[in-house]
Amino acid sequence: MSAGGDAEGRDEAEAHADANTRQLARQRCGRRDDTPDILVPRLPTYTSLMTSLTAARVQMELSLGFHMLFASVGMALPVMLLMVERRWMRTGDRDALALAKTWSKATAVLFAIGAVSGTALSFELGLLWPRFMEVAGPLIGPAFALEGYAFFVEAIFLGLYLYGWDRLSPRAHWWCGVAVAVSGVASGVLVLSANAWMQDPVGYQPATGGAPAIVDPAAALFNPAWPLMALHSTLSTYQAVGFAAAGIYAWAILRRRHAHRDHYHRLGLTTAMALGVTSAILQPLSGDLLAKRAHHRQPAKLAAMEGHFKTERCAPLRIGGLPDPGAQVTRYALELPCGLSFLATSDPQAEVLGLDRFPRDQWPNVVVTHLAFQVMVGGGVVMLAVAAWYLFERWRRRRIADAPLSRALLIAMVGCAPLGFIALEAGWVVTEAGRQPWVIYGILRTADAVTPVADVTGSLIVFTLLYAALLIIVVMFLRRLAVKGAEYPA
Repeated sequence: MSAGGDAEGRDEAEAHADANTRQLARQRCGRRDDTPDILVPRLPTYTSLMTSLTAARVQMELSLGFHMLFASVGMALPVMLLMVERRWMRTGDRDALALAKTWSKATAVLFAIGAVSGTALSFELGLLWPRFMEVAGPLIGPAFALEGYAFFVEAIFLGLYLYGWDRLSPRAHWWCGVAVAVSGVASGVLVLSANAWMQDPVGYQPATGGAPAIVDPAAALFNPAWPLMALHSTLSTYQAVGFAAAGIYAWAILRRRHAHRDHYHRLGLTTAMALGVTSAILQPLSGDLLAKRAHHRQPAKLAAMEGHFKTERCAPLRIGGLPDPGAQVTRYALELPCGLSFLATSDPQAEVLGLDRFPRDQWPNVVVTHLAFQVMVGGGVVMLAVAAWYLFERWRRRRIADAPLSRALLIAMVGCAPLGFIALEAGWVVTEAGRQPWVIYGILRTADAVTPVADVTGSLIVFTLLYAALLIIVVMFLRRLAVKGAEYPA
């Protein structure tokens, strides 16, 4: 449901919206259906500013982009919570306990915001994409139902965790945190089953000859694209949150305003980097497996990701560059001979399909998909380099207790703070834009799934205001939490 769809789909949706508007005008004016258009008054609609398809796409992009920020924190921050609380249980470190209490408050607020934005998304699916829900509802319903159970488990144990500091034993309290972390990941993974099915729809045969469609919800739930997408997405949330938290504590260390809290900040940085570094190392491996799968199951997406227009053997890997769909070339790219063939098939002489093998109306938006892919990969490479730098400094100073990190490395960590979230969002642009013009790959086009209602822009404005208000609340709370500082036990 990305804005990166083909121009033909946009024109088709605009024509449908305009036809619906004229029909509505005829009904209101008491005109017959065969009344010439010139005699039918034009009704004021938002379609003069934006078609229904474009407005629906923009709204889903805004909603998903906003929700993913909080969903990723809800999946990753509880893991960091468990790490510092376990340290406090083993060593009695007061800074570890202070970190755990501070992060638990942030987790609670971001969980609540994520619940609101996730609820809004569920309404949008039905309101904006009724044809999609008609086809996919019986197949993705089990995934969303199970996600609902995981959400309630997370909410219950998060409540026990927040209010159980002085009411539960340390061991019982820590295990409540384990339940929060596991159910948070389960929520994200189960939702990914639905998106993975949209990329590789199995268990569905369209209705033919008057016979009803054949659906297999179990096959859809456990679709073959799910495991790799779940792994890659989960690692991306861990990496994004880990590097973001590390950057925040690196900035605090550089400022040196609170020397008495230096150990607190260093412990926060070390914990965050433990999660971020591990994910940064594993992420390229999962990404490589996904790219190999795209070569076999979604070759047009892979071609758009790589800016690969011509089918050829020993296909080059393009770094950077700007695709020119008209000329069917990617300009200004650094090309590594046979690199794409090797990465896609492990054979440098293998043939890789280009976009020339697909009808033009089935191309994704090549420019958007390729640039988003470059941003995602570039961000991942930078974070991997900083992770290697961090490990090298830790190894070199391993014999020095509490050895400080170099100022240059701390500055690099601050620079990486937003990079994980930028790469995460860019990765989802690749996932969604690369699937276009299909909302269900090979089965249902995005232009055919959108609502026939013309005035979608009004809904876009309402939801934009909602997300703006939620963002203001989050910023105010996090700022207050940062100003208040660490909460130490009495």
